[in-house]
Amino acid sequence: MTEKPIIDYDRLHAESDDMAKSFGHAQPFSHIVIDDFISPEFTERLNREFPDLAAKRKAGSKHIPVYLDDGSEAQQGKEWLSRERLVPHVYRRLYWELNNNPFVGLLEKVTGISGLLADPHMAGGGVHNTSTGGYLKVHADFNKHPQYGLDRRLNLLIYLNENWPPEYGGDLELWTADMGNMAKKIAPVAGRCVIFQTTTTSFHGHPHPMTCPPDRGRRSIALYYYSNGRPQEEGDIEHGTLWQSTPA
Repeated sequence: MTEKPIIDYDRLHAESDDMAKSFGHAQPFSHIVIDDFISPEFTERLNREFPDLAAKRKAGSKHIPVYLDDGSEAQQGKEWLSRERLVPHVYRRLYWELNNNPFVGLLEKVTGISGLLADPHMAGGGVHNTSTGGYLKVHADFNKHPQYGLDRRLNLLIYLNENWPPEYGGDLELWTADMGNMAKKIAPVAGRCVIFQTTTTSFHGHPHPMTCPPDRGRRSIALYYYSNGRPQEEGDIEHGTLWQSTPA
């Protein structure tokens, strides 16, 4: 039986001009939110086959690359799994689609960034889960690929959280470059995709401890895209994650 397409390219190409305008004019930095990026049926399947990160961790951290927060104040309750071969086929299928030429070309059209390159190693990306009480402080991400030295240009996030009421928390917050103002909040609801430009001042996070039930978690999938060089005005000095303190 032929599987249904993951991405509705006809819809995205039809809306690409409007998305490009929205991306270029968005504040506090270039971004776009696409609802129903993946269908409810595909989201349900991803949730049904979501990797048991705790079990993989217990199986042996020396061999299973499941990463936890480091106990610092920067992030709490977060686990993620980057290694493609350790996730179910449905996740690998999604990764292949999003790293393939048709989709990367669409990203170039919408964002205006040419020469985008997908990351076959999924460095820092993959499947993410944050448990109740967890949070991620506002930050700007590392800007160079750890192996290739390529410039990180875009983050793509897909949320999987079905029946996620506002009181659970976990909204993605976008902050101004001077960290003086939280300019936008984006609920992490199922099927929603957020794409944003990665620079030294693209400050984002979900810094408030979540209040979802213990059997729930904030689930997402993250992919990052690179280029060989970036505009001079964006700067090219290599840095790691730039953690920020939010105003009291």
